[in-house]
Amino acid sequence: MTRWKPLPFGVLALTLTLAACGADGLPPIASLSKDGSAAGSAYPSVSAEAAEEMPSPLSDPHAKPSGGREVIEKPTLADIFAPSPLPEMAWGDPNAPVTIVQYASLTCRHCRNFQEVTFPELKRTYIDTGKVRYILREFPIGRQSGMATVALRCAPPDKYLELYGKFMDQQNNWVSQEVRLDPIFAVAEQVGMKRAEFDACRENQGMIENLKWVKDRGRKLGIVGTPNYFVGDQLIKKELTMADIRAFVEPRIGGVAPAATGSAQ
Repeated sequence: MTRWKPLPFGVLALTLTLAACGADGLPPIASLSKDGSAAGSAYPSVSAEAAEEMPSPLSDPHAKPSGGREVIEKPTLADIFAPSPLPEMAWGDPNAPVTIVQYASLTCRHCRNFQEVTFPELKRTYIDTGKVRYILREFPIGRQSGMATVALRCAPPDKYLELYGKFMDQQNNWVSQEVRLDPIFAVAEQVGMKRAEFDACRENQGMIENLKWVKDRGRKLGIVGTPNYFVGDQLIKKELTMADIRAFVEPRIGGVAPAATGSAQ
């Protein structure tokens, strides 16, 4: 598997300077030219907070600064599972003793590693056996990730996880510093999506607004990058390994939740 190579400092600084990440990672359709291109950044090592604070040649000069957002210090289960305008993408028994919520960006290399290395065992050991309910929530970082996320949500629900996996596995083929529609569609069509469906999907402003709500809810819960997770009401801000998952899940299966709550770095 090809690994991402760090950019030299000067190149990375230029990449960040030219970044056009909206505050939501989801580009307004008006920012796209007829051929679907627009300046943007989807470099996967840029955190949500860093990317969103970068000046953008496409940003609204009258927009309010992104600082000062409401963040719940200690989210309750009611906060975490507040009703969403989009259906939760969930797998496993709804009555499972443990629920894991993952926030992910399609351009995130750590999310890709989790999906390829850890998720198959998590699914086999805990999800398929009814011990864990797993929820995947979108937190796109960068406009290319945002556009791919819109396409992902337009896939049939039974194809969502398959397409998510393909976007992760094929990151090197479609992630770029500009919004490029053809490489995104090349992945989406692998699960049967037609070009007309794809084009209609990316112009679905209602879908984009709902995805913004999902990401804004994540910010309010304390999500600042990807992957971030909730295990029950505990927020973990790092890529989980199976050892981590066992340490969080096994005590809860036995009816004894770990004593520590809140953020784990």
